[in-house]
Amino acid sequence: MRLSKFGKAPEGARLERIKQSPNFKEGKFTNLSFTPELAEGYTMPGVIYNNFFKQNPNRVPADTIPSRKADLKKLPTDQDVLVWFGHSSYFMQLSGKRFLVDPVFSGNASPVPGTVKAFTGSDMYTVDDLPPIDYLFISHDHYDHLDHETILKLKSKVGKIICGLGVGSHFEHWGYDASMVFEKDWHESVLLDSGFTAHVTPARHFSGRGFTRNNTLWCSYVLETPTQKIYIGGDSGYDTHFAEIGNKFGPFDLAIIENGQYNDAWRYIHTLPHETVQAAIDVKAKRMFPVHNSKFPLANHAWDEPLSRVSELNKNTGIPLVTPVIGEVVELNNTQQQFTSWWMGLK
Repeated sequence: MRLSKFGKAPEGARLERIKQSPNFKEGKFTNLSFTPELAEGYTMPGVIYNNFFKQNPNRVPADTIPSRKADLKKLPTDQDVLVWFGHSSYFMQLSGKRFLVDPVFSGNASPVPGTVKAFTGSDMYTVDDLPPIDYLFISHDHYDHLDHETILKLKSKVGKIICGLGVGSHFEHWGYDASMVFEKDWHESVLLDSGFTAHVTPARHFSGRGFTRNNTLWCSYVLETPTQKIYIGGDSGYDTHFAEIGNKFGPFDLAIIENGQYNDAWRYIHTLPHETVQAAIDVKAKRMFPVHNSKFPLANHAWDEPLSRVSELNKNTGIPLVTPVIGEVVELNNTQQQFTSWWMGLK
């Protein structure tokens, strides 16, 4: 637990600030609603048993995940685009500014090497492929969203970091200057630049990189730019915060919402596919991009189930679904852009 990859718990002035948060109670951050670790009727031994001894045979794809290699460094700066790297990692270019969200390029979503490996074909991008990044957004400090190896390699490329309270402790421990890090509580905002504002909004999840849980804050974000309004959902179970965010900030040009690595036992901290669709409706999404899938086997469903189910469930909502292949350039100003059901027919 003393290895650098585990990060560092908040202390000193950072911890004192955390203690002033209305979301920090009895020594830990809490969700807006009562959120048990497991849903009623489930036990941790039972969940572990099923994961090890009753694994879905299609949990990991036998085929190679298709992908494309865009030259991110040569994208015209006047183009508003998004490029997905699988799971919840993606690059955005908006009104000349470059954003990176929850990057994981190490090929592993666990502190134990080789235990949660990226699907074959899903990890063709590296930090070297990225241009300079103006703003790095981190939704929370779990290993599939805050990757130690990636963060170390990004050090020379990142301008500013936006994260929840306490998460900056990890960055400082890994050699980042404190002046680069903007740590915020739910319902706080950061003026990034003229016409660019990030609003830190609630999510229903948890945090922690070791045995201590919930000592840092998990977040979603509302990103307002001169041309776009985007909802960055992070990891979250379904709750009333989606509708509250939609009523306050919506409609959104694009809502990026988790859809994958779910389980009925975890329904309080991860959305099930029908809840992903409802969350998009709640936030008043003009287009919906379902992420948190197609790269890591963190749950026991078939690897392609999240996209298949959300596509079927979304048919009657009128909300266009954004389902790019990894590396495909999503044109954020082109609401007529069409995407294939690329996962169909793969094993």
